[in-house]
Amino acid sequence: MTDNRLGQLQGCYTSVIHDVMRAMGRRNFTLPPRITPLQPDMVLCGPAWTVEGRVDETADPHETLLAWTGLLSKAKPGHIWTAQPHTHQIAQMGELSAETLHGKGVLGCVLDGGLRDSNFILKLGLPCWRTHHTPRDIVGFWLPTATEVDIMIEDVLIRPGDWLHGDRDGMVCIPAEILEDVIDQSLSAMQTENKVRRAILDGTDPQEAYLAYGKF
Repeated sequence: MTDNRLGQLQGCYTSVIHDVMRAMGRRNFTLPPRITPLQPDMVLCGPAWTVEGRVDETADPHETLLAWTGLLSKAKPGHIWTAQPHTHQIAQMGELSAETLHGKGVLGCVLDGGLRDSNFILKLGLPCWRTHHTPRDIVGFWLPTATEVDIMIEDVLIRPGDWLHGDRDGMVCIPAEILEDVIDQSLSAMQTENKVRRAILDGTDPQEAYLAYGKF
């Protein structure tokens, strides 16, 4: 994707992208509301690098830390760390990990799980989406099982390279093969919304504005 196209996508807001994809007949592309942004003013937009894992209470601390640091080594710059850990008992991101990813050029993280060291991450500026906060970590408790595989977050399928777009309203997953079409239609929809907005501010009845432009 060119820098210009990326800038266009980042300039779209998630609700418009949602409406475009709904009109395209797409279903099950909105992440559940339990996953919220640590920094609501930041837009997180980019391709997913997926991680899946499981609880293993028999794993020793060294084994879990070795596996975790191996994950950090594999993480792709220019992508969003997107994790389905299959547990909400522990944090899936913390200070040193976030700093490592930020330094590698990872765009941010989306976790169907917890976050810790939140004040540090706020200062760092790495966009993070999570379900909750907890001081508990992965040591002696959790192991990764796969990277760059299809994962499910509730009813949303996220494949490696699919695009995530999130702002204060929520996050959607855009299949990579329709990304360009979604950008074009979202830009067009925002132009139409501007026309509707101007018409209403000029005194047009809202129903008349809807009938004139087909959008509200």
